[in-house]
Amino acid sequence: MYNIYGAAGSGSVAIEAALELIGAPYQVLVEAPTWEGEHQRNKVAAVNPMRQLPVLITPQQQVITESAAILLWLTEQHPEAGLAPLPGTATRAQFLRWMSFIPASIYSMYWIRDEPARLAGNNTGFYPQLLERTAERITQCWQVMDSQLTPTQFLLGEHITVLDLYVTVASRWTPRRKHFYRVAPAMADVVKRVDALAPLQDFWARRFPFEPGWEG
Repeated sequence: MYNIYGAAGSGSVAIEAALELIGAPYQVLVEAPTWEGEHQRNKVAAVNPMRQLPVLITPQQQVITESAAILLWLTEQHPEAGLAPLPGTATRAQFLRWMSFIPASIYSMYWIRDEPARLAGNNTGFYPQLLERTAERITQCWQVMDSQLTPTQFLLGEHITVLDLYVTVASRWTPRRKHFYRVAPAMADVVKRVDALAPLQDFWARRFPFEPGWEG
């Protein structure tokens, strides 16, 4: 059994979705929406000193943090699921490129957006500007990624990978999907296709529901 420290709508959802497609048993051991404050972050402190999500506890009790690292590790442990291109291929190179790009360039912006005080301190007048600039950065990064990819059924070809899951989840965060569709039109159909995957319908309903207005 895999155990997860996560939260609905958070970065752990991509990990959970991957495990759903892999078919491996897992449970969300601790639900901790860390953006809600110290009480929630303290729930994660014992397994991640950064007090951030997600955290995966393997069946061997190994602790893995960082969403991209967890997703990559899962594809290595479960190659039969085919959720990553094979090592040494040209597609693999691009897979690793974008799997690194998302946390470094996009996901990292939410550490600021969740709590602008982390950078601006008590200078609350600067908060709107921080939110605006991080939104601009997220937009720019999606545009760059979109311009470098030529998706077919999925981002890297005819087969789904954990990169598709990663982008599908992250693209739902602020500034949300309608904005994403506009700035990343080449990737828009892919994330809609992942939204509609039959094996994930019950999962999405539990962990990231398509509630009215969810696209923004």
